[in-house]
Amino acid sequence: MTANIAPQLTTAEAEFKLTAADFDRVRKLIHDRAGISLHAGKQAMVYSRLSRRLRETGHPSFAAYLGWLEGATGPGAEGEWQEFVNCLTTNLTAFFREEHHFHALVDDLRARAARPIRIWCNAASTGEEPYSLAMTVVETLGPAAQVKLVCSDIDTKVLATAQRGVYGADARGITPERLRRHFMRGTGANSGSIRVRPELARLIEFRPFNLMSASWSALGDPFDLVFCRNVMIYFDAPTQRRVLERIHAAMRPGGLLYVGHSENFTESRDLFRLRGKTIYERV
Repeated sequence: MTANIAPQLTTAEAEFKLTAADFDRVRKLIHDRAGISLHAGKQAMVYSRLSRRLRETGHPSFAAYLGWLEGATGPGAEGEWQEFVNCLTTNLTAFFREEHHFHALVDDLRARAARPIRIWCNAASTGEEPYSLAMTVVETLGPAAQVKLVCSDIDTKVLATAQRGVYGADARGITPERLRRHFMRGTGANSGSIRVRPELARLIEFRPFNLMSASWSALGDPFDLVFCRNVMIYFDAPTQRRVLERIHAAMRPGGLLYVGHSENFTESRDLFRLRGKTIYERV
């Protein structure tokens, strides 16, 4: 008998069954496509998020949807693969999250200010981290700073939100002074919203990017600073190593890699050495 591992759901959602075989298939597909390792406790998340795709694409079961996805061809195929990835990625962010990194960034920017600086913000999500970086750049080096921020994410929907640069006026992490300096307040129908000022947005180039992609050369010249925070926790050890090797190759010698508070890469001392609290220097 095939096990049904779907959680307790509403009548509208209970039309689908997520079997153990379906779940294992999802795990393999998302790992192959995006490097993400889903552990066994993520069945409810997978069911909740992918059942929406079943309804929207008209498939009667997970098996039917996954089979169609694997065999999909034509113009819509890549689009549905992107929807699949979008459904299964997690986006948790805030302005100036892990604040100690931004204090360290001030010193790192000043140390490199004699020439143009390239920064890569991977996992840009809905934009709070990229704009926090841009605010720090402007406050440290001025609005004419020779700094380029390349900000990427595998999830195209959150990236579209980031590009708009519109947030609620009560967004956490923004001081009143920064609100006045870096944002415009909405009026009328847009009351209660804020938009990033153009002089801040001009520093940033948003682009979709998959860390499993072979097209790393498309990122351009080497980076001085890389923010890749709370990304590696979703990868298994071999995938982490492969991504670290690629990040290493995309950075200048002596460049700095900022990572999440729960990420530790001391096993890759041949690539990076610890420079500060969750900050690594490229060897």
